[in-house]
Amino acid sequence: MTQYRVVGTRPVRPDGSDKVTGRAVYGADVYLPGMLHGKVLYSPYAHARIKSIDVSAALAMEGVLAVVTGADLPPMTTDEIVQLGESAIGTRYMRDMILARDKALYQGHAIAAVAATSIHLAEMAVSAIKVEYEVLPPVLDVEYAMRPEAPLLHEDLTTRSLGQATGRHSNIASHMRAERGSVEAGFAEAHVVVEREFRTTMVHQGYIEPHAATAQVTADGHYTVWTTTQGSFAVRNCVSQVCGIPLGKLRVIPTEIGGGFGGKTQTYLAPLAVLLTRKSGRPVKLVMTRAETFRSTGPTSGAYIRLKAGARRDGTITALAGSMAYEAGAFPGSPVGAAVNVCFTPYKTDNLRVDGYDVVVNKPRTQAYRAPGATNIAFAAESVIDELAEKLGMDPLAFRLKNAVREGDLNTWNAKLPVIGLVQLLRAAMESEHYSAPLSGQNRGRGVAAGFWGNWGAVSSVHMVFNHDGSINVVEGSVDIAGSRASMAMLVAEELGIPFDQVNVTIGDTEMVGFANETGGSRTTYATGWACVKAAQNAIDNLRGRAALMWECATDQVEYIPGKGFISTADAEKLLTLREICAKMNATGGPVYGVATINAGGGAPAFAVHIADVEVDAETGKVDILRYTALQDVGTAIHPAYVEGQIQGGATQGIGWALHEGYVYDEQGNLKNANFLDYRIPTALDVPMIDTVMVEVPAPNHPYGVRGVGEACIVPPAGALANAIHRAVGVRLPNLPMTPEQVCMALVAKAEAK
Repeated sequence: MTQYRVVGTRPVRPDGSDKVTGRAVYGADVYLPGMLHGKVLYSPYAHARIKSIDVSAALAMEGVLAVVTGADLPPMTTDEIVQLGESAIGTRYMRDMILARDKALYQGHAIAAVAATSIHLAEMAVSAIKVEYEVLPPVLDVEYAMRPEAPLLHEDLTTRSLGQATGRHSNIASHMRAERGSVEAGFAEAHVVVEREFRTTMVHQGYIEPHAATAQVTADGHYTVWTTTQGSFAVRNCVSQVCGIPLGKLRVIPTEIGGGFGGKTQTYLAPLAVLLTRKSGRPVKLVMTRAETFRSTGPTSGAYIRLKAGARRDGTITALAGSMAYEAGAFPGSPVGAAVNVCFTPYKTDNLRVDGYDVVVNKPRTQAYRAPGATNIAFAAESVIDELAEKLGMDPLAFRLKNAVREGDLNTWNAKLPVIGLVQLLRAAMESEHYSAPLSGQNRGRGVAAGFWGNWGAVSSVHMVFNHDGSINVVEGSVDIAGSRASMAMLVAEELGIPFDQVNVTIGDTEMVGFANETGGSRTTYATGWACVKAAQNAIDNLRGRAALMWECATDQVEYIPGKGFISTADAEKLLTLREICAKMNATGGPVYGVATINAGGGAPAFAVHIADVEVDAETGKVDILRYTALQDVGTAIHPAYVEGQIQGGATQGIGWALHEGYVYDEQGNLKNANFLDYRIPTALDVPMIDTVMVEVPAPNHPYGVRGVGEACIVPPAGALANAIHRAVGVRLPNLPMTPEQVCMALVAKAEAK
């Protein structure tokens, strides 16, 4: 591995003190003179036609200055696709999601919003709005939604199949397929075949901070929005499309963000705040309650999955096939395409066929959640792969290693994989102290699973300005969720050969820095870090010209040595430090700067392998995790502590998804667990200390070998725990979450079968 001065160290994050002491400004902390408080009226029904909305009583209340409904939205002249992180949505659907017009499509669908002089008055005004509904049968199950007899959520939605319009009206928005070889021939030559069905439920990202947005408008029609978001430019685009405001008249300022994990790539309140401030002429702030956040914002998809896998006696996989239907929520756009790719990518096969279906149901439109779509399908795929290894009498890691993809092999979508580290991970797992440690005791088991995520690159922008003392102010457009200020400063410091504390990083708003895609998909350190490196290189070129001017020589006779300074190739005794040049910047042409914008493409793929030891209480079904190790190919660990934190955080969320978490709806589509008491995320009592093993296989297309690390870590936990439970008590669980009830039911069924 290359030896670095700054990269690989563990400096203290510059924003940490403000965040833990309460000085940092989050979405709900914004206060402006004359500010009004907003409140949203949400549909109590999962599926209902809106016959009329009467806001007169609300408007008649003293202190209520504005009310908006879907009728206040400007007409949509085009239906474009808007990119929101790793997902996309049509502008018409996005508008209907912000404010329902003809139909309410899920419990929690926004119907109207008010602005008043106090939050209590706003709540009273919302209660005074009268809505007449025609309640319709809800469609809550993805399998039922696909049937011809199921009620249609959208009368104008027709299915696209394999990229072609079918003209068929249904709740299936799209059907896609990845295929190569002949699965029929592959299964014919298999000596062992496993075929199983799986079901998973919607889960929420569980971020601590609810959604919040504040907007104000100036006399000349310029709008400013402060909001908690993973992407200020995405918010600007959404507000522009929904509210009909030119981009040049919109400024979006991202506040600090109290968690997102993909759930804050979509904005829900910013357009409403803009509409209310437009009507009232005063600043308006809206903040969701926790229950509103659960009911009205995007969780990630539940799914119905069928998989089939076959192998020869020697352990060679001969064929892999599958079909998956993902809940999109009320509007098309589930992560089923990513799920298709994740499904079998860790394993080589010449014969493969995977079908994916994007299906609308009467639930909130789904959003990303850390490797969106991957945890569901990896739970299913790793269970099937594990059962195949068991039937062949092979060690589960050895079986995976035998079939593991290498550089040049194909992913599920038939694209060649670049340099990857799956083989190194599997070997490290097999050689780990955890895997070789004895596990004794009744109802205890050890499970393993692998996971893949393609990662994302996309567009990032950076500009930096040098101060006279040689320190640097960097402005970048990626919202800092997990400490990227420090990572960006480290890469700049490394490239320039200066101390970390001489680099100050600011998160810019939409008027301070060039366009940047959202923080998500593990792209920030990869793409924005790359842009920082390029901006530093651009600055070095600028500074070489200043040195040449001072020495009265050609620029190509000046060389920069990081950590030392500028030297003359014509005169070895000439040396100028970075600080010396900056001190004379006004005399040599004015401010010294560096700029860069990069489209980093698809990112560097990442793999993870997890090992879990569990103990199952056969009477209650409770699963206790005894030991957990997460191994991951991290490329190059820029800040190892942050990398470890990402891996541990993702594993913890995956554990919650596996054992506890899931939306619970009744037959009418009412969400029954819209709070953190009933929606049970893991606590410190549920999760052991998670050991991390960082395997560094640098990505060759990145100047520092970076791979995104925040996604792959959530992919294997459910599969690893399912396989551990099987080895503990001999049952394979086909549904998530694997609650004590599910475990008990499986144990009873096993006993009855005997």
